[in-house]
Amino acid sequence: MHNVAITGTGVFTPDNIITNDELVVAFNAYADLFNAEHADAIAAGEVEAKPQSSAEFIVQASGIEQRYVIDKEGILDPTRMSPKLPARPDDAPSLMAEIGVDACNKALAQAGVDAADVDLVICAASNHERAYPAVAVEIQQLLGTGGFGFDMNVACSSATFGIQTAADMIKSGNVRRALVVNPEICSAHLEWRDRDCHFIFGDVATATLLERDEGLTGPHFKVNSTRCATQFSNNIRNNNGFLRRAHDQVHDRRDMQFMQNGRKVFKEVLPLVSKHIAAHMADEGVAAADLKRLWLHQANKTMNDYIGKKVLGRDPEPGEQPNILQDYANTSSAGSIIAFSKHSDDMAAGDTGIICSFGAGYSVGSVIVTRA
Repeated sequence: MHNVAITGTGVFTPDNIITNDELVVAFNAYADLFNAEHADAIAAGEVEAKPQSSAEFIVQASGIEQRYVIDKEGILDPTRMSPKLPARPDDAPSLMAEIGVDACNKALAQAGVDAADVDLVICAASNHERAYPAVAVEIQQLLGTGGFGFDMNVACSSATFGIQTAADMIKSGNVRRALVVNPEICSAHLEWRDRDCHFIFGDVATATLLERDEGLTGPHFKVNSTRCATQFSNNIRNNNGFLRRAHDQVHDRRDMQFMQNGRKVFKEVLPLVSKHIAAHMADEGVAAADLKRLWLHQANKTMNDYIGKKVLGRDPEPGEQPNILQDYANTSSAGSIIAFSKHSDDMAAGDTGIICSFGAGYSVGSVIVTRA
């Protein structure tokens, strides 16, 4: 059995920013158009009027202040309310592969590793651009890595599940180096016309390079332990899929985009995640006092504050549980990796932290690491 280390991370951030104020202007214009078009049905009680949104409501509900997106114009068009991403020919790189390669190159550069020396690429994301061929294999070709690649989807926990999968393969000796890539184009699965969730997601891509921990001289984090768990729930769901045409559901349907029962998610996910982390720490002999950092899934500030307090037994000190969702919004599986990438350089040798992601499934994955 071999030891495993994280030697590099990379983050691709789109150029376009949508602030809460910009988003609210577009949403409210859409709501006005909808209410005017359906005025008679609304008056008759047959259709529910679209309520107005506000920047204050968004911050209070989520802690989000802005989000990065690949396309801004389509989202802010009140007559469209979705990103406009032109189709690409089959012989051109896919959008997911393109942004994934950017993140991978940054992770490789940080670690000082050539792409040709990577044996495995896992594209772990909440959605994939196509059914096949695997986006991971396309990324493998574009990077020029060796070995093999495959896609996996565990929704918002895809990154940590991918890290555990890669770490297990490295431990067993099947591969020496692996890239776990999380290209999350969340703007395309979000229902921007729904006031309760129109502000939640943003776009990004992250990559994590894992290596056999032998002879490493550069900065890195030892992967002490990984743990994953799932529990089925319908409370976060997207019904879109390849059977849609067979079901005669090709028309515009609300359940073909991101949906959640927020109250039930809060009630059920918070104790699930808190207990998962506590049990993982206990089994590995890690006390709350030993933790220097919690890099949590970036879905909601209130959720993260709750989990941080449960895990540490007190309110987290500034910097102990870094949040990035105020700038990036929820980026599904990539959120905890963004937090880790941007808030780990200051840790000293021997400092221990936990990367944890959670979401639809329900799913939760945790990775205990120590700065070397």
